Amino acid sequence: MTGSSPPDRYKAVWLIFFILGLGTLLPWNFFMTATKYFTDRLQEDSSVDHYDNLNVTGNIFPTQMASMFNDEASQGSHANVNVTGKTTVPPSHLVSIFDNMMTLCAMLPLLIFTCLNSFIHQRIPQQVRILCSLVAIFLVFMITAILVKVTMEPLPFFIITMVKIVFINSFGAILQGSLFGLAGLLPASYTAPIMSGQGLAGTFAALAMICAIASGSKLEDSAFGYFITACVVILMAIGSYVILPRLDFFRYYSMKDKTEYRVHEKHSEMETKVDLIKKDEPNGVEVKHSINGASPAPEHNSSVLSIFKKIWVMAASVCFVFTVTIGVFPAVTVAVKSTIAGETLWAKYFIPVSCFLTFNVFDWAGRSLTAVCMWPGKDSWLLPFMVIVRVVFIPLFMLCNAQPRNNLPVIFGHDAWYIIFMIFFSISNGYLASLCMCFGPKKVLSHEAETAGTIMAFFLSLGLALGAIFSFLFKSVI
Repeated sequence: MTGSSPPDRYKAVWLIFFILGLGTLLPWNFFMTATKYFTDRLQEDSSVDHYDNLNVTGNIFPTQMASMFNDEASQGSHANVNVTGKTTVPPSHLVSIFDNMMTLCAMLPLLIFTCLNSFIHQRIPQQVRILCSLVAIFLVFMITAILVKVTMEPLPFFIITMVKIVFINSFGAILQGSLFGLAGLLPASYTAPIMSGQGLAGTFAALAMICAIASGSKLEDSAFGYFITACVVILMAIGSYVILPRLDFFRYYSMKDKTEYRVHEKHSEMETKVDLIKKDEPNGVEVKHSINGASPAPEHNSSVLSIFKKIWVMAASVCFVFTVTIGVFPAVTVAVKSTIAGETLWAKYFIPVSCFLTFNVFDWAGRSLTAVCMWPGKDSWLLPFMVIVRVVFIPLFMLCNAQPRNNLPVIFGHDAWYIIFMIFFSISNGYLASLCMCFGPKKVLSHEAETAGTIMAFFLSLGLALGAIFSFLFKSVI
């Protein structure tokens, strides 16, 4: 297949990869946003109407925020009365372990199946991996939406929820790894829409959180809306992926590496035969040497290790980016209190807007920026240097007004400092992570690009896991 590639008409392939990126993270983001719904259903005392029991901080928050409220409630051994005048009950044992179990059931399958995908992608067709993963996640969210309307005892509900988390992250890991592997076959700029779609997923979830607070809707209604929306997005992703193989632009690049390998294999075979004829001496040593030296097999059957050696800088960089990011966001960043809000409405919206919405909007902007600018280049030392420099955000956020604190002083007390740090923190996360994911598969041969993409996805997941581990350390230091 020679000549120039066909055009990507109406940017259809770019848009499909964007929708697929959105489909990989939006369901899980909505699941996290509905954490308060899950913890309320786990309360052992069913005499209190948990759906109407909203405290001043809002009704739907991610895991870390829910755990913050749970910790506050668990300080007393009896029911408390919040500023709204409604009674709250202390969290049950299932609520107290929910966050840790959720993290464990999410991170372990994510790491295991992302790593597994690096090896099975050559044995299981890409269509099977992606479509089966999307269908499985869709079914899990349909069940989750149905269970919103079903009364259930806390323990069975807890077990079912954890099983769903395992399934979502297991199939999500295979889906994400397969998508990045697939994008590795296309030009570098086509990894950017996946990253951009994932960034938009977080923005949607943050906006949904703020809308839920503003509307004062019941947890049950908000959660049901999240899960149904997730199902619709997954259906859009399935439809987009079905259309993808019919587009000339995608077909050209998805078959290009196979065509190039067939040409290369024939060329190598010809060279091998010529070498054997030239070196076919009575001395059998030379014949053996020519066979061993001319075999093209190692060049095609590239091991995962040999490919990793070519991309280890990009892999380590994307891992470090997310280790730093998840290390402080949201474990440290949600603990920051406004110093200017007082009793105003800003106190209620400070974290949802300044933390979650600001992070997701500028993270999305950073990811999307790679569609128009990809500086520095894939071989530049500036890229890993910029990744390492981001470590400065860890002490910056720890020195903001994060409460409670026992060791460090507050140096950046004003809300403006926190928002400025958050803007640069989030846009650098999106931009540098997207650059690494784009460049990784382009540092190897075309027939190695898919494997390189799955390796990059594994190190992205590894960064998330390491960040979650370090977040406990950073929070304890404050």
